[in-house]
Amino acid sequence: MKYVFFDIECACVYKYVAKICAFGYTVTDENYNVLIKEDILINPKGKFHLTDRKGSDGIELPYEYDKFKSFPAFPAVYGKIKALLEDPEAIVLGHATHNDVNYLNLETKRYKLPFFRFCYHDTQFFYMNTENDFTRQCGLGTMAQRLGVEFVPHRAADDAYATMRVCEALCKREGADVKGLCERYKVRSGKIFSYKISQPDSEGLRAYYKKRDEEHKKRAEARENFFNFVNKNNYRKKRSGINSGKRFCFSKEIENNVPFSVELAGAVFASGGRYTSRPQDCDVYIAEEEGGKRYLNAVENGAKFVPLSDAAQSIERGLELL
Repeated sequence: MKYVFFDIECACVYKYVAKICAFGYTVTDENYNVLIKEDILINPKGKFHLTDRKGSDGIELPYEYDKFKSFPAFPAVYGKIKALLEDPEAIVLGHATHNDVNYLNLETKRYKLPFFRFCYHDTQFFYMNTENDFTRQCGLGTMAQRLGVEFVPHRAADDAYATMRVCEALCKREGADVKGLCERYKVRSGKIFSYKISQPDSEGLRAYYKKRDEEHKKRAEARENFFNFVNKNNYRKKRSGINSGKRFCFSKEIENNVPFSVELAGAVFASGGRYTSRPQDCDVYIAEEEGGKRYLNAVENGAKFVPLSDAAQSIERGLELL
């Protein structure tokens, strides 16, 4: 058995285009002894347009861009890459591997080449499982720092090598090899076949999704209950009152806190006020603290911000908020 760690850099990436300019890989034995480390440089047949994860310019690859025209295009190295990743004796790994597998998929489609067929693992996904935290994706640099691994970012072969060292350190910390991590955390590999890609999966990820969906359903039901109350009482307000004619809006956190939001809205209605779910249309915006999109929509359109603690006391005492 051997490990094949790989990383890909692209001259540009769009929704249906990924022009690969570098395929870096590191092959080791099962004890992480390096057998091969290589950068395969590729003519992307297109201009370089490098962006970060948010689509902003600024990433610089540690290569001389003007030399890429002298390298072979993807079809010339396709066979070598395919043999490497489809080696039956190899376990294929990367960091955020789904992205790189997708780049390969897009390039095979671009050049009308036969599809790749292999399974793969993801060190980023391993780490999320070991931390039991699926809410954030750690970059290779962050993981390397936490596990004491140094590397030069964005040189494909070095990223592949750093991924290998991160995997080695993670396995050492967990007291298991790659297969052991998969067994312990019930991780299933991702795969690519017939131009279709499935991402890695695990028992922990499924449990996270289940909990997240249940919480989302609970919040949706709470908001429905709140707005049912609002719709029922918004036009039954007192014709007069200390807040007559004034429109109130709460932060989503308050709206979701049923029955407290119902009690607070009831106090608004009792004092002659009305409720709107559109912060830009309100006269008074109530939240625990300043900040957020809803807050800005409210205050930029002339609403007065009232902290929740002040609003609750004022309404209970029958005091005017404006």
